[in-house]
Amino acid sequence: MSDLETRQLRYFVAVAEERHFGRAAERLGMAQPPLSRAIRELERRLGVQLLERTTRQVALTAAGAVFLDDARVALDAVATAERRARRAGQPVPALRLALKADYDAGLLPRILDAYDVLPVELLLGGRGEQVPALHDGRADVALLPTPFDERGLDTEPLITSACVVALAAADPLAARKSLRLADLAGRRLPDGTPADRGRMAAPPEGTIRSYDLSQIFNLVEVSGFVWFLPEFVARRFPRPGTAYRPVVELEPVTLKVVWPASSRSAAVAAFVRTAQAAVLEVQPVM
Repeated sequence: MSDLETRQLRYFVAVAEERHFGRAAERLGMAQPPLSRAIRELERRLGVQLLERTTRQVALTAAGAVFLDDARVALDAVATAERRARRAGQPVPALRLALKADYDAGLLPRILDAYDVLPVELLLGGRGEQVPALHDGRADVALLPTPFDERGLDTEPLITSACVVALAAADPLAARKSLRLADLAGRRLPDGTPADRGRMAAPPEGTIRSYDLSQIFNLVEVSGFVWFLPEFVARRFPRPGTAYRPVVELEPVTLKVVWPASSRSAAVAAFVRTAQAAVLEVQPVM
């Protein structure tokens, strides 16, 4: 059985992504000849050709394309293991909570006041950044509004809220009590998506563009964009220049507490229970 090294995987991924040995060597901070030798040795050990080489370019073989996908997964797994081991070995352990600022439905202060198992470190990020942080070990738990990719994650719902549209108070549509998606034809969301298609799509990996709330409100009030948001966010930001209106076809948004399905952490389990109890304090059972 061949014992591959992470160094070999990194070398191959760099060449496969750059499609050029010279650029890959520069990216890796090494000379080209030893990189070429390392790739040839990798192919010899695997017994398959991974790359088609010409004087002008490098292309993946069918075996190379399969190996590239698996090499990326393996390198991600190693990086995740390193991060988790370092964090577990910290003199003072902490629970890392990922969330987008102001998307906690007002629960965060209650949760942090009641949670006394570990210190909590907040990992604030833009839309779409929390799920990758859970998968790669940068975060232990997250507070996330739906929809999001729940594969490989466990979740518990906390609060469900209507989804509303924010538009400029001077917009003629603001005179209506409620809207339909068809009423928003011709208007766009901050990510450029036509508003009559519904919510902003989840951004492709590696292309996330994050706006903070002040930037979004400026886009709405000055530039004519509209924005879909949970009512629990809208309630916290009354603004004279912004009107919030329900949109009939939009599904409600559920704020969930989320953690990796593989987690066996007692600290995470305690955080989930604390978050659920905080909801009961806000919305007592009748």
